[in-house]
Amino acid sequence: MELRQLATFVAVAEEGSFTRASERLHVVQSAVSAAVRTLERELGTPLFDRTTHRVELTDAGRALLPEAQATLAAAQAARDAVDQVQGGLRGTVALGILQAVALYGLDIVRLLAAFRERHPGVELRLRQGSSADMAAQVRDGRLDFAFAALPGRRHAGLTLTPLGREPMPLAVHAGHRLAGRADVELAALVDEPFADGPPNWGTRLIGDRAFAAAGLQRRVTLEVNDTGTLVELVRHGLAVAFLAPSFIRDPEGIALVPVRHHAPVFETFIVEPATRRQGAAAAALLALAKDQADSLP
Repeated sequence: MELRQLATFVAVAEEGSFTRASERLHVVQSAVSAAVRTLERELGTPLFDRTTHRVELTDAGRALLPEAQATLAAAQAARDAVDQVQGGLRGTVALGILQAVALYGLDIVRLLAAFRERHPGVELRLRQGSSADMAAQVRDGRLDFAFAALPGRRHAGLTLTPLGREPMPLAVHAGHRLAGRADVELAALVDEPFADGPPNWGTRLIGDRAFAAAGLQRRVTLEVNDTGTLVELVRHGLAVAFLAPSFIRDPEGIALVPVRHHAPVFETFIVEPATRRQGAAAAALLALAKDQADSLP
């Protein structure tokens, strides 16, 4: 059993596809298939159920996956130790960030630039996506850690370090019937058309959870995947939305109305795995991020 075979198996398992695994590993798909078949022959059992449309782990594959991930992590730790003795940190860090990088209170680009200056031998791989998807990728090892917005602070398999916390009032067009109100109850909003991100977006999760806590359900009729468009939909009176004040660079035409009970709160976190050991490069970047987070006002 070779590390290369285990790495190929893990890539297929995490990507759920031989094609995506080959793209991730930068090898042809036939090489991925051959490595997995060889590993299956050595172990004497199939590791994947293959169909035309999907690839799923067998019971044996599910049993092997955490052991394979741990073996690869241990091998990387050994390489890291040698690299450090030889005078330089090397390796790869896979990092996830939200689309709105200015919302953390932490300057992500400056953080990465400072890290690159200290450790030029480390390759940085940056992925931008939804909070729920990035949390899942941290949990299963596709990302080393991520900056994300999540509802609540307890998520299985993850450790969350708080970055920022900002109430999300109701944002409406300046001519809306609720503009100028001192506050509003969620019950008064069940018939309002909301604009928000897709279901796995941080703002969507936070808003939906606020309504659920009040025993209510809202109507998200306009679904977009960028904050700028979300703000403009409100500005032009096409929908209402929960928006943290820092989302809005130009407040003209927009009124913010505080939510009286079950108010949604936009909370950002550094999200890391609760049990998986970080490689030396990821651990160094994570430590730098936490140092900068500790200095936030």
